[in-house]
Amino acid sequence: MFDFGDQVSKEISRRREKVFLILAGLFLGTLSILNILGISRQIDFSFTLFGQTIPFIVFVGVLPYPITFLCTDFISELYGRKRANMVVWIGLLLNIWVLFILWLGGILPPQPELMDDGLPALTDSTRTFFQIRKWTFGATVASMIAYLTAQFVDVYIFHFIRRSTKGKMLWLRNNGSTLTSQMVDSISVVCITYFFARDAIQIQPGETIMHGIFILIVSNYVYKMISALLDTIPFYMGVKILSRYLHLDPDKEFREKEISKED
Repeated sequence: MFDFGDQVSKEISRRREKVFLILAGLFLGTLSILNILGISRQIDFSFTLFGQTIPFIVFVGVLPYPITFLCTDFISELYGRKRANMVVWIGLLLNIWVLFILWLGGILPPQPELMDDGLPALTDSTRTFFQIRKWTFGATVASMIAYLTAQFVDVYIFHFIRRSTKGKMLWLRNNGSTLTSQMVDSISVVCITYFFARDAIQIQPGETIMHGIFILIVSNYVYKMISALLDTIPFYMGVKILSRYLHLDPDKEFREKEISKED
């Protein structure tokens, strides 16, 4: 006998896994792109305000970075903390995999002659690879440390606010977790990148190292902060639409706790 209820249940399960794979894939794909491009270029968005030049410089790898936090917030809201943390750990393994491939590509023959800057000669066809390898190594090591710290801070604060507000104030946990974790990330990644790949950070003539690093930290954080605030509405809409589509009730546990207290 055909069980319609069982068929519906299987369809809902397929939907949930499909959406999870899309969110996780977008997260991991974005993560790999931003680590490879990383610090290969600094984008100058400096502008003039009241006759004063306001420096605003970000790494090209930062441009897609807010998407990773939006994805982990969706996963946290819809699938829970365990799955969000699992994706974070997989992201770490992905970073290690990128480093391994870059290391392997650098040691395989033939080995080019390296100049004083640690790179092949300008006329050597392998120079581009070794330049990317050098910068990506520095950026990925910095990213791994900052990434782990920031993503776990993001997931922890998201669920802390969620518990504290009993599942209410979605905007607060979305923005509160992302803004805090991205401050941690901005400070960590710029400082660690300078330590591992300082030649990739361009310090303007007459500018001190501390000032240049400070400008990068503030610029990268402001960019992430604006992105986080702008994604509030898409996050609200996304949670509402996906909750219906996936037949999920993110606030169910909090309602059950309230009912149990009343009983």
